[in-house]
Amino acid sequence: MKLNHLNLCVYDLSEAIIFFQNLFDFQLLDQKGDFIAAMTDGHGFSLVLSKLRSDQNDAAPYPKDFHLGFYVETMTEVDHFFKKLAAAGIASEHEPRMIRGGYTLYFTALGGILFEVTCYNLQK
Repeated sequence: MKLNHLNLCVYDLSEAIIFFQNLFDFQLLDQKGDFIAAMTDGHGFSLVLSKLRSDQNDAAPYPKDFHLGFYVETMTEVDHFFKKLAAAGIASEHEPRMIRGGYTLYFTALGGILFEVTCYNLQK
């Protein structure tokens, strides 16, 4: 069995599309107005972005520890991603560091969604 897609609810669909294109190299496949967009990572995974309904804007969309995790091959890639975040004006609470056996960066974006970028190959 293979995970095919994930539907991620966001406050601002346009912001989320640009975020995933610029930071994670996702490509936009299709968009229906300001309500839903389908994206791909180019490796068989689809990300569907859905705009939260206006009556849900005050609700916390995800539990505290919910997050999206991305693996990269090298520690240098984690460091590069950290610099890419800073250039995009997205702050992280900490610089990349060793967490549970991996070189990891956590940050929040898109209205409070937690993201992780980790490398388990501990050679630069």
